[in-house]
Amino acid sequence: MESVTHTHLKLKFCVSGAAETGHCAPDALEKTKELGREIIAVGGVLATGATTGAPLWAAIGAKEANGFVIGFSPASSEIEHVKKYRLPLDYHDVIVYTGFGYSGRNLFLTRASDAVFITCGRIGTLNEFTIAFEDDKPIGILTGTGGVADEVKGILEKAHRGKGNVVFDSNPKTLVKKILELVKQDKVAEV
Repeated sequence: MESVTHTHLKLKFCVSGAAETGHCAPDALEKTKELGREIIAVGGVLATGATTGAPLWAAIGAKEANGFVIGFSPASSEIEHVKKYRLPLDYHDVIVYTGFGYSGRNLFLTRASDAVFITCGRIGTLNEFTIAFEDDKPIGILTGTGGVADEVKGILEKAHRGKGNVVFDSNPKTLVKKILELVKQDKVAEV
């Protein structure tokens, strides 16, 4: 098949992480912001769960790099997003109000993304990881950030399902480059 370049198509990279970050590593904030900047540096669009904490840190980094950020909210409207779920509107260009609650939002978010990055996280992050794993998505684990990100290797060993398309790195720039190479393998158009 002949390679075609589609300059209008953007890769969508999800950053999943803890909304409540009290258990994150001390440098998780800076590493996650850098992850957001690096996603933009390779021409990607950042996708998040439109929440607080680590996903918001990635959004801040992406916006610092003049990037585009899409949030997928569990709420069905902006007012529900802010009042019921107590989630922010800042640092996102578009928020999609799924109305699916957290578990439905997680499915929609990961399926809408070309790859998923995991940073310091809790059970919701683990849920997004397992969805992406079952869908055979490229998954980048930002190690050294705490929480689920530092437990995934052990979970994969105990699960006896192989390593999937999961790569590990503590350096955001290196991790994004590794994931970009995996994503390119799934594209018919040159990116």
